[in-house]
Amino acid sequence: MKFSFETYRIECTHPFGISRSSHSFYDIVFIYLEHNGLIGRGEAAPSNRYNESTERILSVLNKGITVPDNMDDIHELFNHFSSQCERIKALEVAFSMATLDLWCQIEGKPLYEYFNADPKSAPQTSFTISIGDMDLLPQKIAEANPYDILKVKLGTSLSNDKSIIEQIRLETDKIIRVDANEGWDLDTGLLMSFWLADNNVEFIEQPFKSTNLSDTAKLKSKSPLPIIADENSVNSFDILKIENVFDGINIKLMKCGTLFEAIKMVKMARERDMQIMLGCMIESSVAITAAAHISPLVDYADLDGNLLISNDPYKGVVVENGRLALPSSNGLGISLVNNDTNLM
Repeated sequence: MKFSFETYRIECTHPFGISRSSHSFYDIVFIYLEHNGLIGRGEAAPSNRYNESTERILSVLNKGITVPDNMDDIHELFNHFSSQCERIKALEVAFSMATLDLWCQIEGKPLYEYFNADPKSAPQTSFTISIGDMDLLPQKIAEANPYDILKVKLGTSLSNDKSIIEQIRLETDKIIRVDANEGWDLDTGLLMSFWLADNNVEFIEQPFKSTNLSDTAKLKSKSPLPIIADENSVNSFDILKIENVFDGINIKLMKCGTLFEAIKMVKMARERDMQIMLGCMIESSVAITAAAHISPLVDYADLDGNLLISNDPYKGVVVENGRLALPSSNGLGISLVNNDTNLM
């Protein structure tokens, strides 16, 4: 087996703004595992919110990664790599993707079969309208035309957040899901929850800072809309802390660290009757496709990171009539469409 990696800068179609930051590009890392002519691919798209960065990842990779002598057990194979990741979750999940991609190619089956997921049950994905120039809202809404659900980033100010929703409602009556990215206080959350309920909004994601569970519990007890955890649902351990505070969780591979951990989170949330969303960072089709393979197991999908960039070097999952259409070829089922000779 041979290991290699490459950095790649993904360019946002529009600056991607949330309550705490805005970016025009993100530097990510692709990793590759080659074996007998097959290539397993993975992607690390780190987030500063979780104290991870491309620089930290490269510092680990440049030290050298050892490869195992055999591939008899998928979990031993992954553990061999993850033990070298210095607890960087985005890097761990990249190895999780690559090992599963390679393993399933060897076994001759698509990744969704490994997790007993039915591709016919893949959900619709939302399309994100990020915070930015209000004059660009009509253009962003037009770009979202193929998608039936909008995810709208809020968390600026009460008046501005209302203006964003009002302008969107002038253009479309599609279902909206809002994400405040920890940007509200309790008073704003209470006011907005009732106001948003009157504007065909489905749920509210992460209204308050992750340290403010007391106010989140108060909002949950009064809000007419479900409250979904994002920054408060990093991994399965968090579910035990928040099961009575939130109505549901947002699972992101780059947060939780492995596809196996994501599946564990799904099972734990189901046992507690919590709603489950599968989300993403700004990512290429490698990571989005990996997540899409387990999307039939959740209630909602927000897997549009690859749709918000202009230079995706890979092709994998596609969206047909708003719904995720999983590739049926072995492994992740992704292919390189960029002529960049450094990528595989």
